[in-house]
Amino acid sequence: MSTTIDKISSPPCMKTTDCTDPVIHIDPTLCTGCRRCAGVCPVDAIEGLPGEPQTVNADRCVICGQCVQICSVYASDWAGSSPQEGAARRLERIQERDMPSDIREPLFAAYYSYNLNKVADMMTKPGQFRIVQCAPAIRVSLAEEFGMPFGTLTPGKMAAALRRLGFDRVYDTNFGADVTIMEEGTELIRRVTEGGPLPMFTSCCPAWVRYAEIEYPDLLDHLSSCKSPMQMLGALIKSYGAQLDEVEPANIYSVAIMPCTCKQFECDRPEMESDGYRDVDEVLTTRELAYWIKQRGIDFANLPDEEFDSPLGQYSGAGSIFGVTGGVMEAAIRTGYELLTNEKLPKLQLDFVRGEEGIRVAEVQVGKLQLKVAVVAGLQHAYQLLDRVQAGECDYHFIEVMGCPAGCISGGGQPKLMLEKQRIEAYRARKSSIYGHDAAHQVRKSHENPHIIKLYDEFLGEPLGHVSHHLLHTTFQQRGPGKQSRSNTISTKGDADYSIH
Repeated sequence: MSTTIDKISSPPCMKTTDCTDPVIHIDPTLCTGCRRCAGVCPVDAIEGLPGEPQTVNADRCVICGQCVQICSVYASDWAGSSPQEGAARRLERIQERDMPSDIREPLFAAYYSYNLNKVADMMTKPGQFRIVQCAPAIRVSLAEEFGMPFGTLTPGKMAAALRRLGFDRVYDTNFGADVTIMEEGTELIRRVTEGGPLPMFTSCCPAWVRYAEIEYPDLLDHLSSCKSPMQMLGALIKSYGAQLDEVEPANIYSVAIMPCTCKQFECDRPEMESDGYRDVDEVLTTRELAYWIKQRGIDFANLPDEEFDSPLGQYSGAGSIFGVTGGVMEAAIRTGYELLTNEKLPKLQLDFVRGEEGIRVAEVQVGKLQLKVAVVAGLQHAYQLLDRVQAGECDYHFIEVMGCPAGCISGGGQPKLMLEKQRIEAYRARKSSIYGHDAAHQVRKSHENPHIIKLYDEFLGEPLGHVSHHLLHTTFQQRGPGKQSRSNTISTKGDADYSIH
């Protein structure tokens, strides 16, 4: 099936000023106006009267996909005067949305643009060196699409499936997460010790970055200049990786498997390229990968476990916890503590940043520095801290923001769960699985990953050095007039003080 982006780039319900395809859509012929989507939208981008089809304000939408996850209104095969007519209309919708023609889930009113057909077509073109990377949250959710229990950990089966789909190299975004800690941790230390805009916010979550660009453009210098782990690894694949494989960067086709519906938007940002090559060429979600595996008739449950390729597929436990709320903060503290104090961190499980939806705050004694940190889970909770930064009243050093309520494990591209009870169970199981994956690693700190050490010795030089700045750092741009009115409430949890002895 050929791609039909022209059919969905400007549907009647959407209007946008800064991206060709607004990504998130609501089908007005299916939407019943229940407004469940509006209830979970963190930026009030869903507009419409109750009982009438809703629309998405694309100028405010941050593409987190939570509306897609919660939508329960769908088109049935029987939605016509006969089963045959219903099935025909359903196939027509599939083709209009450029979805795989043998997709088995119902077609919901809220949906995101699919890239699977485009990627599958590109994989057949000769002369390409095909590389894929996988986010940490994928390995604890993909198995659900094949009938396995919530949180089943399947990195080995995932790697095996991707090779059978035709990829020449299977790398891991967790390696990019380890690189991010080296760069972001060094940037934080430099801002704290030498001066720079504080607090420093993480820049891993593209929905959060887009929110800041729309609503708080005056605070963009507070964001870390680091690209996300996906984009960092993408840049390394077409530079360091290309050298190791003796492949021309122009011949590399780089795909990322992500739990997030905003990652394609991030991938398409003009800033996300190095030396004339896009960092990442295309992004697929967890659900799209599952469709592809099923489409190809691969027996996922019975695949043998296979390893990721080296060196860009080898990661620490710290890299794996990026998939949960507080994971970036915990990974950063594990490395930052040791870089600042030249002492071993006595305890690697940092429970004080492992929280649920809302805001967690803590004061961490790191040598002589009283480091004040905050973790924001769910974008609707971010504005209070941002307003305090604007007012000059926020004395935190480092703030992690994740757009989705439980972090990447609850991303808009993850397996769809219809019941709230299922969501709670799935998020709890996925989180437990990720932390268990971290605990099982022999190396649990990014700066101790031997492949990270080798990368800097052989190629990057040093964190924030000339090469890493060129490949791994970026800029941000204003996308809106500034903050809008809000009616959201906030929950704050915290530890008044936390000392690491």
